[in-house]
Amino acid sequence: MAFSIQDTLKQSHDAVPFSKQQITDMLALPPDSVESYAIMAEAKRISKSLTQDRAEVHGQFAINLSPCPKNCKFCSFAVCNGIFKKASQLSPEEVVEHATMLESQGVNAIYIMATANYPFGKFCEAVQETRAQLKPETMLIGNVSDQELDGAQKLADAGLNGVYHALRLREGIDTGLQPEARKNSIRSFKDAGLVVGTCVEPVGPEHSNEELAEMILFTASFDPAFSGAARRIEVPGTEIAARGMISELRMAQIVAVTRLAMPRSVTGNCTHEPYSLGAAAGANLFWAELGANPRDIKEHTEEGRGFTTGKCSELFRDADCGILKGPSQFFRKH
Repeated sequence: MAFSIQDTLKQSHDAVPFSKQQITDMLALPPDSVESYAIMAEAKRISKSLTQDRAEVHGQFAINLSPCPKNCKFCSFAVCNGIFKKASQLSPEEVVEHATMLESQGVNAIYIMATANYPFGKFCEAVQETRAQLKPETMLIGNVSDQELDGAQKLADAGLNGVYHALRLREGIDTGLQPEARKNSIRSFKDAGLVVGTCVEPVGPEHSNEELAEMILFTASFDPAFSGAARRIEVPGTEIAARGMISELRMAQIVAVTRLAMPRSVTGNCTHEPYSLGAAAGANLFWAELGANPRDIKEHTEEGRGFTTGKCSELFRDADCGILKGPSQFFRKH
C-alpha cells in the first residue's frame, strides 16, 4: 500500500499503534518533504498535549573519567580510541557539589554517570550521600553499567528514582557489550522499582530505516519514562568518525517518528545534543552536562560540547515550548 500522510496523521490522532513497516515508511521519507514536516508537527502536538506543554531540562555529570575497556567505538572514553589516557574521579564532596549546583539551577532531574569500570560499591555510596543532600522531591537518576536484580535493588535502596539505560544500535558489534545483557539490565531495573528512560542511539548514516524502526519498537516495548533519538557525534581521531554524521534535520525526522510510534503512556521524547529544531519536531527533553562527556574530547564538557541549563531552556523557548518547573514528571509515571 502506498504511503498516505492523511492516513498516517489520522492513525496518530486515534492513537492506533504503528507497525514496523509503517515506521520504516515514515523514516524513508525525505527529511525535507512536506510529509516529514507534517509528521514533525504531529509529534510536537503529541508532546505538548501529553505534558501540558512543559518540556524538561535534565542535568548530568560524570562521577569519573577513565579509559573504558568496553570499547564502544563511538565513545571518547573507549580504550581503543585513545582519547583519554589517565583516570580521574570526583571526591565525595565534589559529587555533592555538582548535584546541588544542578539542583539550584532548576533542572528537573539530576543524573550521575559513571564508566562501566567504576567500582559499583563506590557508586552506590555516592548516590546515598548525594540523595541525603538533595531535596526529597528532587529526582536522582543513574547512568550506570549493566546490572542484575541484586545490583539494581542496591541502586534503588541507595536513593535513585530511576536510570537511563539503552540498547544501543549495533550493540555487540560497535560495542564490547552484549545485547542480552543490556535487555536483562532494563528488566532488572524495572523489577527493582526504578523508572527507566531510554533512547534510540547513537544514530549514524549507516543505520538503515529498518534498523531504526526495530529499535524504536524495542524502546516502546517496555513502557519507558521517555524514549527519543540521538545522533552519533563524531569524536575526532576515531575510526568510527569516518562514517560521518547525520544532519540535524534528519535527526529531527527520526525524533518525530519515534514520538508517533510510542504509546501515549510514554510522555517523554528526548534528543541529544540539544537543538531547537529537535524541540520543534516533538522533543521535550534536553540534557545539560558537566564534567566528562562520551562525545567530547575535553575533560570538562562545559568547556566544549556540553550545554548549560540556561542554554537548553533557551533552545526550548526558541521552539515555542513551555518549560516545567519542579521535579520531572517523566520519572513520576509509576
